[in-house]
Amino acid sequence: MTVKVVLATHNAHKVAEFQQIVARTRPDLEVVGYDGPEPVEDGVTFAENALIKARAAAAHTGLAALADDSGICVDVLGGSPGVFSAYWAGQKKDAAANLALLLDQLRDVADPHRTAHFTSTIALVTPDGHESVVSGEWPGRLAHSASGAGGFGYDPIFIPAGQPAGQERTVGELTADEKQAQSHRARAFAALVPLLAGL
Repeated sequence: MTVKVVLATHNAHKVAEFQQIVARTRPDLEVVGYDGPEPVEDGVTFAENALIKARAAAAHTGLAALADDSGICVDVLGGSPGVFSAYWAGQKKDAAANLALLLDQLRDVADPHRTAHFTSTIALVTPDGHESVVSGEWPGRLAHSASGAGGFGYDPIFIPAGQPAGQERTVGELTADEKQAQSHRARAFAALVPLLAGL
């Protein structure tokens, strides 16, 4: 029997990515997009914002709701952009402008100091009010220029750790399957799977 859950986002890229991740481990879950009102994300942590979105989606749809709040955290910037990743260049949520600004800020920073990680925090809120929060991190470093047409957001400048020397690729150069097997969202969802057993 298929169980329907709503993903609390209007971002079609994120919905598609979650559908691919969920299909790998929980094919009985049907992830659908959210078409309700967007709540004000006034939290100052990934967990707070994920819960705000999941609560709103669960209340609006009557379904169990998942919400992901994620971002890129750059060590030399003290963990920024972090929760402000989507708004780094302003309130328009302009992904290209965000990426360009981050590259400009790191223009003179050498490779050893370009370490960063993607963070994904997923909140699960059920219609009866049960709440759970899990997180996943994907370590790596930032390239000096964008490369690859895959993914979205900061993917074209993020080089995941653990790749063979001389064969490193950005997330923008990975296939969708490669990304879904190791991404921060995949890691967070793996932690969430045991909590989905009751749905």
